Amino acid sequence: MISKRVEKIPPSGIREFFDLVLSKPNIISLGVGEPDFIAPWRVRERAITALEEGFTSYTSNKGLKILRRTIASYLKKKYGLSYNPENEILITVGVSQGLDLALRTIIDPQDKVVVVSPHYVAYPALVELNLGKVVFLETTSQEGFKVNSKELHRILKKEKPKAIILNYPSNPTGVTYSKEELKKIWSVLSKEDVVVISDEIYGEIVYREPHIPLASLKGAKSKVILLNGFSKGWAMTEFRIGYACGPKKIIEGMTKIHSFNMLCAPIISQIAGDEALKCRGEVDAMVKEYRRRRDFIVKELNRIGLATVKPEGAFYCFPSLKKYKMDSLEFAKRLLLEEKVAVVPGKAFGASYQGFIRISYANSLENLKEAIIRIERFLKNCGS
Repeated sequence: MISKRVEKIPPSGIREFFDLVLSKPNIISLGVGEPDFIAPWRVRERAITALEEGFTSYTSNKGLKILRRTIASYLKKKYGLSYNPENEILITVGVSQGLDLALRTIIDPQDKVVVVSPHYVAYPALVELNLGKVVFLETTSQEGFKVNSKELHRILKKEKPKAIILNYPSNPTGVTYSKEELKKIWSVLSKEDVVVISDEIYGEIVYREPHIPLASLKGAKSKVILLNGFSKGWAMTEFRIGYACGPKKIIEGMTKIHSFNMLCAPIISQIAGDEALKCRGEVDAMVKEYRRRRDFIVKELNRIGLATVKPEGAFYCFPSLKKYKMDSLEFAKRLLLEEKVAVVPGKAFGASYQGFIRISYANSLENLKEAIIRIERFLKNCGS
């Protein structure tokens, strides 16, 4: 009764592991990829007011015109990106739906899609559910988990993919790219007939250089589908609101599918999203606190022997277990059972990353300090 392609897809490595977490009391969770802040008050207030005002209807399949115009204005002012809100912007039910719509629109059965690894768990699953073939471009800790342009060139020439999924700042590594680094990547991509799906949901959470959308590079906009939303930067995960920007023809195709499978994003969430883009101060305050936690956790992880590439964005780090002779799943299970600290096994983000774990520092500094005490105690007990 179940299709073969659905049967062969493994469950999410994150959610599967956290079934264990839910069964244990007094856990310090460093695993869930969700802000520990709540959405800004003015966003919540606007949503409440909209409900009281009777906004309970469908919207256009494309999304509320006011929100599409606000997004267009925001991208123009912040990044110099020009999108027509009438036909180059689609409001989606989170970025995950945007990714699914993009893949459904551009790939045919057996088309190849490059997934940069370590990767968010949904990327290969959605490619396969849409009958595409996944080609992994693996990055290494030695190169800071960043795309190697020569390897990218080799894969594009050999595999001739229809698309590539790029995510930065990255889940699970927190790695992002400078403008010069993006130019090197684009110099390779621009020479090939490939669509770039650029998932930039963590673009508001950066610590060093300003975030640079790939589509803002000269000549890139016509080949890039920009995915973004409000879940991470504005702590609005349960509003389930995102957006896709791209060439008119692709957005029209995505909108056609969206009109049949989802119809439209919730109107209350769309109204809240419009208000969110006016809350720069609250976002900056959250990023400042994430930076403080990042500095603490990376310093402490390196001190206790878990070598960690310093993340430049998002709220994750990806420590190495090389010094300890355990794979990531064994490490994570024992740490949970023995010290009640939850992390995500690295293998959830790619088979080649058994020797890593993902830690989310979207948690209070007090909890992070206690977690380090417990992890250090665990490491001393298990030996190197």
